[in-house]
Amino acid sequence: MFEIRDKGFTDYIQTWDEMKSFTEARNIETPDELWLLEHNSVFTQGLSGKPEHLLKETEILVVQSDRGGQITYHGPGQLIIYCLIDIKRLGIGIKKMVSLIEQSIIDLLADYSIEAHKVSGAPGVYVDGSKIAALGLKVKQGRTYHGL
Repeated sequence: MFEIRDKGFTDYIQTWDEMKSFTEARNIETPDELWLLEHNSVFTQGLSGKPEHLLKETEILVVQSDRGGQITYHGPGQLIIYCLIDIKRLGIGIKKMVSLIEQSIIDLLADYSIEAHKVSGAPGVYVDGSKIAALGLKVKQGRTYHGL
């Protein structure tokens, strides 16, 4: 199982550094963790993102990140879940991990009578054609960080 950590309202760059440190320091016995938190307003640009993907000039900080995906906004009132999971220990690959996260979100939304679905070739979860959950992970030495 996971250890769940409610980290409250945290700075993106500080939290990113903490995720990298946790991932580097963990060993085969380190429990997996889910970090629940909020960030100040920030755009994170994943490895597939390009500056021109930001549709207009903004005063909001844009951070080039090491996660997969494109540009994502994080801000107050938005739940962020970082998944620090040893997928190598679980015997699964990144595609299976992404699928499990997406299905977990779909199942949770169904508990609230919200019909959600996946879109082939577009990671995340969608409701009525709009993305309700963005997903971007980094895998290092068989361990994930970042999340949704």
